[in-house]
Amino acid sequence: MLPGLPKELKMILTKCACCAKPLEHNAPRCGICKTRYCGRDCQKLHWKGHKAICQEVKRGGGAERYHADKRYAKAVAVAVKECAADTKGQTCYICTEALHWKTKEGVVRGCACRGTSGFAHVSCLAEQAKILCAEAKDNNLDMGPRWERWHTCRLCEQYYHGVVRCALGWACWKTYVGQTEDDRIQNNAMTQLGSGLSVANHHADAMTVEEAIFVYEEHVLAAQNNLASTYQQLGRLDRP
Repeated sequence: MLPGLPKELKMILTKCACCAKPLEHNAPRCGICKTRYCGRDCQKLHWKGHKAICQEVKRGGGAERYHADKRYAKAVAVAVKECAADTKGQTCYICTEALHWKTKEGVVRGCACRGTSGFAHVSCLAEQAKILCAEAKDNNLDMGPRWERWHTCRLCEQYYHGVVRCALGWACWKTYVGQTEDDRIQNNAMTQLGSGLSVANHHADAMTVEEAIFVYEEHVLAAQNNLASTYQQLGRLDRP
């Protein structure tokens, strides 16, 4: 962890579990599973229903990982649905199947590939990126070209866009959330998530993520630019 910053600032749940109000970074949280709230009143109000799943959330790795898994699954479902007309009858170029063997998700395509190229499962793209980045880390190789697989198609070398980019953003974040032994990778994953949310026009959620990044990297020009762009999209030009 970076010095002087509490661990809970890594939590980037975007909304209060009770009232859905956007969260501050120092928002109170459940002492068991770390679910976050906008205030103590909401935390107390939510407990009656929350206590039934509190231990389940804890077993799922805590609120942030549990939340990331849920949001990832939803983002993949949205991406598959929106790509359905273009992907009918196609198979994943990585695993060669129409339905993913484990998740049963369909294929997507959100890049510049044409014809029969570029169709893939989000899960396969994420696993490919995860393996390449792990290989780079384990062998002290340049992470940069391998990290690109989280946002760029290796066939056409174009950024993924829209709902596919958003799903990969959640895939990246859920892969590295909680790995506090490497702040740089986790911060990169937060950046990937923020970019994916922004590209898919989820600017309010993107703002929460980018503000969390800014806490750690306010000296980095890219972090400043991303946050400023999101404020502009939301019409929040009064923000510093």
